[in-house]
Amino acid sequence: MRKARMERNTKETQIVIEVNLDGTGQSDIHTGIGFLDHMLTLLAFHSEMDLLVRCQGDLEVDSHHSVEDIGIALGKVILEALGDKKGIYRYGHFTIPMDEALVKVDLDISGRSFLVFNVDIPKVVLGNYEAEMTEEFFRAVAFQMNATLHMNEAYGQNVHHIIEACFKAFARALKQAVAIDSKNKDKIISSKGVL
Repeated sequence: MRKARMERNTKETQIVIEVNLDGTGQSDIHTGIGFLDHMLTLLAFHSEMDLLVRCQGDLEVDSHHSVEDIGIALGKVILEALGDKKGIYRYGHFTIPMDEALVKVDLDISGRSFLVFNVDIPKVVLGNYEAEMTEEFFRAVAFQMNATLHMNEAYGQNVHHIIEACFKAFARALKQAVAIDSKNKDKIISSKGVL
C-alpha cells in the first residue's frame, strides 16, 4: 500500500496528515474550517485515497495559514506515498460540471512544480474559509508534490460550486495520474527515465 504520514508544526499551525493512495476514499477531517473539511472530504472520496487531516491553526487571525499549510502537508505526503513513481500513469485530466460551473484540471506528476490557475474566485468568505485561499491551497499542493497542475474555469457564478468543481476535478485527475498501469508497472513513465 502506498501510504505516508507526517506531522508539521509551526508557530501558526499544528498538522497531522495521513494518506493512503490505494484506499477507498475514506476520510477523517478536522481542520476548524468547515468549508475546507467539506472540500477535503470530497477530495478523498473522488480520488479514492484515504485521508486523515488534523489541524489546529491560528484561526483567530484568519484561515490563510491553516489552508496553505494543509496544502503543503498534503503535497508532501502524496509525494512520499508515490515512492519511486514506478508504474504510475503520471498524467490525469478531468472536467467537472457543478451545476452552472465548469472546471477542467490537467495534472502531470512530472517532477516539475508549476501551477496555472485560471479560476475566477471572488474575495468572499464561506463560513470561516476565505475563498481566495483556494489558489494558495492548490499552489502548495502542486509545488510540494512536484507536479504541474493546470486548473481552468470555463464558466461559473456560484462561488461554492466553482471551488467544489476545482476540488472534484483535481481529485479525479489525481486518481488517474497515481493509478498503476499494469502494462508498465515496473517502468518510470518518462523518456528521461526519472520523474
